[in-house]
Amino acid sequence: MEIFKDLLKFTVVDIIDVILVALLLYYIYKLIKGTVAINIFIGIIIIYLVWRLTDFLEMELLTSIFGGFIKVGIIALIVVFQPEIRKFLLMVGSTNFSRRRKFLQQFNFIKNETGDETNVDAIISACVKMGASKTGALIVFERNNNLDFLSSSGDEMNIKVTQPIIESIFFKNSPLHDGAIVVSNNIVKATRVILPVNNEKNIPQRFGLRHRAAIGVTEKTDALALVVSEETGHISYFKDGEFVVFDNTDQLNKMIKKDLA
Repeated sequence: MEIFKDLLKFTVVDIIDVILVALLLYYIYKLIKGTVAINIFIGIIIIYLVWRLTDFLEMELLTSIFGGFIKVGIIALIVVFQPEIRKFLLMVGSTNFSRRRKFLQQFNFIKNETGDETNVDAIISACVKMGASKTGALIVFERNNNLDFLSSSGDEMNIKVTQPIIESIFFKNSPLHDGAIVVSNNIVKATRVILPVNNEKNIPQRFGLRHRAAIGVTEKTDALALVVSEETGHISYFKDGEFVVFDNTDQLNKMIKKDLA
């Protein structure tokens, strides 16, 4: 009966509190879904629920054991989830409000149409042509995380995206071809950008420095990255620090448009 009495005491503030906690848990799950951390997260939820159950049943010994684990385990969790925590804080601190999607759109509840959509068709066509001539390229698509902290390492630009522009930037004799370009709202906002490189040894040997940089930037931010290999001419797509498999350029085109939408 006490439970029902407590439910009747629910206020608007309590409802908002529950909704915010649900949103937070949803985003945390979405952030780590598909990674090894998801198993740890589920384990933590189970331990927490068992702890609350033992406390409710007044099982003092088990409650103290689980309670101690929860308190001490916070430090361990910070270490284990360091990449995810860093990515979450970066998302909160550098939300790109200039884009069509506002902060809440990262929860996929709001979607708007805009005339500033990136010309993915032109970029893919340029990549295919550069791949045929084995011209290396690294293209980063800015999404919600503002990449100005990376763009500042290169040359600031304000060029509308077209196929000839992309090809001319990465032309081997061009002074701008070295490094990455950052594309936002159909504008090349920076060239010769230096990206964080992933140094993990489990990355396949076929991946060069451009691929490692693409993994690094998509791992630390919510950006997307396209790489054209200078050795093979193969086009690679990276998202969330992972290599995304696609069958053909049409499928790649649709995938990028969907991820940018």
